[in-house]
Amino acid sequence: MTRRTEWPAGPAEPGDGPEFAGGPTDGSAYEPGTGRGARSGRRSRGGADAGAGAGFGEGAGRRARSGTRSSGSPSSSRAERGEPRDQRDRGEPRDPVEQARNICLRLLTGTPRTRKQLADALRKREIPDEAAEEVLARFEDVGLIDDAAFAGAWVESRHHGRGLARRALVRELRTKGVDSSVIDEAVGRLDADQEEETARELVARKLRSTRGLDRDKRLRRLAGMLARKGYGEGMALRVVRQALEEEGEDTEGLDEPF
Repeated sequence: MTRRTEWPAGPAEPGDGPEFAGGPTDGSAYEPGTGRGARSGRRSRGGADAGAGAGFGEGAGRRARSGTRSSGSPSSSRAERGEPRDQRDRGEPRDPVEQARNICLRLLTGTPRTRKQLADALRKREIPDEAAEEVLARFEDVGLIDDAAFAGAWVESRHHGRGLARRALVRELRTKGVDSSVIDEAVGRLDADQEEETARELVARKLRSTRGLDRDKRLRRLAGMLARKGYGEGMALRVVRQALEEEGEDTEGLDEPF
């Protein structure tokens, strides 16, 4: 039969601290509710001090983990591997092709761009021309760069959304580096009748705000609005004159260019 050891209920002796963290260390049974157990509970409520002294507890664990992180492991310092500072700060790879690929993907996220826009961005970031050309050609092959699709979508959006005429659309697409033949094809989808109908809609929306002005001032304001959107002088004059006539304005003498 195993003999059970009774723990005395007297005051704790100096040096007993480690026993209270985990019970007796000699393998004998621990009896709950004895005096020593009660004192252990009290010591546990202040256990942060005892644990810190013995090297245990949450604080010690944090210090141990902190020491591990600061010990100079291979993943802790990119500088030791010789990476340039700007690449370490941005977390970018050293391979210029991979850099070019990442830059293009970021720029294409959320909005299409022309090949020239991407090429200009790579040049600004000092990507070597050879690496830039390799990435741009690859993006064209897989359809991530498609200037024809870009131009078609641009014409559709800017004509119906902003009322721009063909001349203004050509000017905008040229600034984005789209090839002239691609521009001609995209803009050619707008026929003259559709363009004039859009001009009439623009004048109709603006006409009310010009009421109360004299005829010539109304003419200049309405025709000027169309001109800024790329409409030719002849079409602008014809559309504005018809709109003024419908309101009862005398349009005699308005055949002359404005």
